[in-house]
Amino acid sequence: MAIVSRKGLGPAKRFGTRYGSPLKMRLALVEIEQKQKHECPYCGRPKVRRVMAGVWQCQKCQTKFTGRAYTPMSKLAQTQEVQAVTSEPEEQKEQEEEVVAE
Repeated sequence: MAIVSRKGLGPAKRFGTRYGSPLKMRLALVEIEQKQKHECPYCGRPKVRRVMAGVWQCQKCQTKFTGRAYTPMSKLAQTQEVQAVTSEPEEQKEQEEEVVAE
């Protein structure tokens, strides 16, 4: 998540002096994360936008899918996906070596 300084509360500036600084900073972090375009898990384009709480849609391939309320997937799911993608070529090489050895 992006770091929000006390002066630059971004979207939470609209609340002025109400509700307190820590709460506004937390809200600003959530809204910044929610409003940015995310990568589609199906086509890979950064065109995913939030339709409603927990429902996301890719503007390129028109795929609707569910995710978290403010992000399409959790940080844990993203790291597991990256690990799976990076480990696939190694597994394929091992399988090819086994086939060649036989």
